[in-house]
Amino acid sequence: MARRTRDYDEDDVRVRPGRRGSKPRTRRRPAHEDAVAGFVTAVDRGRYQCLVDEGTDDRRNVVAMRARELGRKGVVVGDRVALVGDVSGDPDTLARIVRVEPRTSSLRRTADDTDPFERIIVANADQLVIVTALADPVPRPRMIDRQLVAAYDAGMDPLLCLTKADLGDPDALVAEYAPLGVPYVVTVQGEELGQDGELHGHLRDRVSVLVGHSGVGKSTLVNALVPDAERAVSHVNAVTGRGRHTSSSAVALELPGGEGWIIDTPGVRSFGLAHIKPENVIHAFEDMAEGAAERCPPHCDHLQKDCGLGAWVAEGHASQTRLDSLRRLLAAREGEPE
Repeated sequence: MARRTRDYDEDDVRVRPGRRGSKPRTRRRPAHEDAVAGFVTAVDRGRYQCLVDEGTDDRRNVVAMRARELGRKGVVVGDRVALVGDVSGDPDTLARIVRVEPRTSSLRRTADDTDPFERIIVANADQLVIVTALADPVPRPRMIDRQLVAAYDAGMDPLLCLTKADLGDPDALVAEYAPLGVPYVVTVQGEELGQDGELHGHLRDRVSVLVGHSGVGKSTLVNALVPDAERAVSHVNAVTGRGRHTSSSAVALELPGGEGWIIDTPGVRSFGLAHIKPENVIHAFEDMAEGAAERCPPHCDHLQKDCGLGAWVAEGHASQTRLDSLRRLLAAREGEPE
């Protein structure tokens, strides 16, 4: 005998689950209250070297991967992160990075001045060490200016490190940047850079990033400051005058005695500033900023004919070289060749 509709109850109803399952989606994420703090010291093909329990006798290096819940949020050297999973640091173990703590600074650059995609090089550093050789290869003031702009934009203190003083005279370059009050150190090839040295004094108790184009001696400095770093050292091509890239990725190294961190970065041949607003570029040119405020018309782009910086320089407040550098940077950001 056929059953009538009123003979059915809820126990007779069968619901086929959807293709994605019957569990409802939720935006709630685990709090990971048991996560441990880590400091990212290196990144290599999706694996992150993290220092756990920094400052204790139980400190150890842990290899981790990025958790899916981070989405597209990147993780870079210098990041402070939260780790779950196997944080023992034993061989063949893998933890997960589930949270990236707010950054105090982000050193950024783009491939060129028209590239819309910025790249964060290092996080949470407080000093940018601009390494420039006085010879072999010759100094590139335009590159120095670009890195100064990036440092000020990131809220980092700049330090000018002039290497190979045995091959070139530092006086002209020092004089060019004296109006900005940028601190500097001068080093000679083969000299000791121990804990009593001037450079070490600037690095003590800070997180410092070393930047510069290939062949200027960054890796040599790192090996002298951290004897067990064993960073590869390059040579300058006699024909092109350019160095070869020897550091393939950024790495954080602790100074002996735990007196600070230095982060060595790969050599760069360009330093794009597309992510920085043009009106902020002049902040890296303090010798021009006062003149721009006093003499320039409203909304001056410092490339127009009635820009007041030409008269400011003519009166001796700043050098023509510095004004030329500022205008080249601004013109490059507009897509004109530098």
